[in-house]
Amino acid sequence: MADNDEGYRHTWLDGSACPWPAGKVVCVGRNYLDHIRELGNPIPERPVLFMKPSTALAPLERPLALPAGEGACHHEVELAILIGARLSAADVAAARAAAAGYAIALDLTLRDVQQYLKERGQPWELAKAFDASCPISPFVGADALEPDAATLELRINGEVRQRGSTRQMMRPVFELVATISRHFTLLPGDVVLTGTPAGVGPLAPGDRLELVLDGRYRFATAVASRAGGDGPEAGAG
Repeated sequence: MADNDEGYRHTWLDGSACPWPAGKVVCVGRNYLDHIRELGNPIPERPVLFMKPSTALAPLERPLALPAGEGACHHEVELAILIGARLSAADVAAARAAAAGYAIALDLTLRDVQQYLKERGQPWELAKAFDASCPISPFVGADALEPDAATLELRINGEVRQRGSTRQMMRPVFELVATISRHFTLLPGDVVLTGTPAGVGPLAPGDRLELVLDGRYRFATAVASRAGGDGPEAGAG
C-alpha cells in the first residue's frame, strides 16, 4: 500500500517494502562548489536547508510530469539517505548509525519560480516542494556503498548532463545529517537529500533519463509528454 497520493512507499532494491512510512524530505542546497558557481550564488557559511513534504516523494520509474505553466523545470541529481532511527541533536557517529540505506533522487526545481522567489526574499517551497518533486529510486542497504565516496551520474537522451562524487561536497554526508538533527528531529522514514553537482538544466517532454548511483546501480525514467500524461516506457535498469 502506498504511503502518499503519489503512489509512493519506500522500497529496497529487491522490491521489498522498507519498514518505515515515507516521511519528510530535508534537502541541502549549495553543497557542491561547482554547482554554486554555475548558478552564480554566494558560498554559504552554514548549510542551506529546506524541506519537501512526504507528498513530494514519487517512484523514480514513473514518468515525470512537469508542472504546466510554471516555466523551466530543472533536474538536480542527488544522493538520498534513508533515516532508520530517531535523531535529535546527534553527533556524527549517531548520524552514521541511523542511516538505513541510500538511493539516487531528483530534486526537481521550477527554476523561474525559484528565481522570482529569491529576488523577493521569499521561501522556495513553491519551486521545490510541489507534488512529485522528489522522484527517488529504491534504496540499497547501508553497507552497499560508502556515502562519502559515492558517484552520481545523470544521462538525458544518452548524453551525460551531471556527473560528480560526494567527495566534492563542501560538508561530508554525516556532518550534514548531524547538523540537520540539531534543527529538525529526524524520524524513521525521513529522507535527506545532500545537494547536487554541476550540470543542472531544464527537462523537456519526452526526455529519457538514466541515473547511476556509485557506478553500479542504474535506474531509468522519462519525462511525460504532458503534465499528468504518459511518457516513454520507464523502469529500473
